[in-house]
Amino acid sequence: MADNPSDAQIARLVIDHHAEVYRYAFRLCGSTSDAEDLVQQTFLAAQLKFAQLRSAGSARPWLFAILRNCYLKSRRRRIPMPAAAVALDINEIPAQEEGESLVDAEQLQAALDALPEDYKLVVLMFYFEDCSYRDIAARLHIPLGTVMSRLSRAKGQLRAQLFAHEAVPVAGRDRALAQPAR
Repeated sequence: MADNPSDAQIARLVIDHHAEVYRYAFRLCGSTSDAEDLVQQTFLAAQLKFAQLRSAGSARPWLFAILRNCYLKSRRRRIPMPAAAVALDINEIPAQEEGESLVDAEQLQAALDALPEDYKLVVLMFYFEDCSYRDIAARLHIPLGTVMSRLSRAKGQLRAQLFAHEAVPVAGRDRALAQPAR
């Protein structure tokens, strides 16, 4: 696109893709504050590397790749913070929006958080980035069969956790994975 992006180009990128990038970040992190930090890191990196964006049509997968890389880097250098050090004002917690979903957003996030990192990443790339099995294999540098088995096992674990109370799972439940948390 351009070597030196204008403020308008960056603003358009954020306006067009913020909601999708946030939803993906939230599913990766599992918390609002971590997702907001990750989104901020993503758009900062996007601004710095704007010249790498070939066309406006490829902005979504490009941003998701940046987000995924930022997330993976943050997982490697994670430093725990004591809960007592966090100042929490209950009046500043945003209200959860009501939406029709087959699965409660908190239950879904807990089930995603319980997945091994390798499974979680494949699930989120498949459902949030709309990546094909081949795309996931290429981006993660793993065999296609590994992608297929990880996705299958992850979906099985998610179904077991989310629908354990139902006798027979209903087809089409996988759509619940793409429901926004916000």
